[in-house]
Amino acid sequence: MRIHALPADVVERARKLAGTDEFHELRDESPGAPLRCCLRKAGVGEPLVLFRYTPTAGRGPYEELGPVFAHMLACDGPAVADEVPEAFRHNARTLRAYDADGRIHGGEIAQPDELTERIEELLDKPEVVEVQVRSVSHGCYLFTATPN
Repeated sequence: MRIHALPADVVERARKLAGTDEFHELRDESPGAPLRCCLRKAGVGEPLVLFRYTPTAGRGPYEELGPVFAHMLACDGPAVADEVPEAFRHNARTLRAYDADGRIHGGEIAQPDELTERIEELLDKPEVVEVQVRSVSHGCYLFTATPN
């Protein structure tokens, strides 16, 4: 499986718009916030931008919009791209599988000890082109997994 953070152009646009409108809020810091630019948790003193994002999968009635955090300053992106990031392995997650037409092709809640296995099982289905991993409590988009 391949893990994808937010696309660089999406993060760059959010950084440029931070603090300029109601959709791109500049935060001095939010320790522990899940960062979608580098797929880790924010530390103390890291300036962030909070903005709304719609992942590319999920079109029409399946399109979802939600809040996401990213570093305000450029970062190196995710350290690992072929496994569930450490910061997102410790809680149950909502998994939503999508087909090439942007329609939901299954979904479930996976517990931490089965998260990787459940993502891989969804990706093994020939119709599935990606799996969105989300927070169970808030429904927020965390990252996308695609087949290798």
